[in-house]
Amino acid sequence: MRAQQIRGVCVIDQPIAFVASRTDEAQAALAEIRTRYTEVPLDEAGIIVALGGDGFMLRTLHRHLALNKPVYGMKLGTVGFLMNQFHIDGLIERLARAQATTLKPLIMEAVNESGSSVTSLAFNEVSLLRQTKQAAHIRVSLNAAVKIDELMCDGILVATSAGSTAYNLSAHGPILPLGADVMAMTPISPFRPRRWRGAILRAATEVKFEILDPYKRPVSATADSNEVRDVVEVTVRESHDKTVNLLFDPEHNLEDRILNEQFAY
Repeated sequence: MRAQQIRGVCVIDQPIAFVASRTDEAQAALAEIRTRYTEVPLDEAGIIVALGGDGFMLRTLHRHLALNKPVYGMKLGTVGFLMNQFHIDGLIERLARAQATTLKPLIMEAVNESGSSVTSLAFNEVSLLRQTKQAAHIRVSLNAAVKIDELMCDGILVATSAGSTAYNLSAHGPILPLGADVMAMTPISPFRPRRWRGAILRAATEVKFEILDPYKRPVSATADSNEVRDVVEVTVRESHDKTVNLLFDPEHNLEDRILNEQFAY
């Protein structure tokens, strides 16, 4: 996913639609915010305000991608890396000052043992994980050229810049700055090659994973939260035609947060 900062976005004249996670806290906030601000249906909105955590934000992006509406999140969840701080007061003024980050998702095309193909989008990462106690054996190719004949591991993932601070970072992958036009490939508990720790790839790279011995060593593939079981081949590439705009308060923008993560200890 490629990301670009677009400064000075003004959305104050845009009608608003509100969505919220199912937690008690988010539902209570939704009820209160609807008493303070005028709301329109999602298909009539110029902006979507999402109340919840990062998981809910990802679900919102997937669910409403076709509407092509910018999304402004407010944190009412556990992590909230993709969210702004929650305050009911001054929402219209905050939206007027909001800055947009344009994100491109990854496209995952997964083929399972039956030969069926499933296509999914990922704003954070595409991950492959072993389904049993036995390690996965995976062949890794970039732009049709084999780079690793046999990777023995618990799994492997490809992360966007925005997603590089999530599962990728937990798997000891690199943090990627927004706008760098790259993605991270990170192994999960690699056994062979023992010293391979992953790679930083150009965003235009097409990544192909082939599962070796898939019946004995089954593997699942997940694009954000959409899982495909018993895959035999997975292709990952950046989308060229689908984008989404996330809105952030100027003092709390995503680019600065990703930068600051590199100095967290």
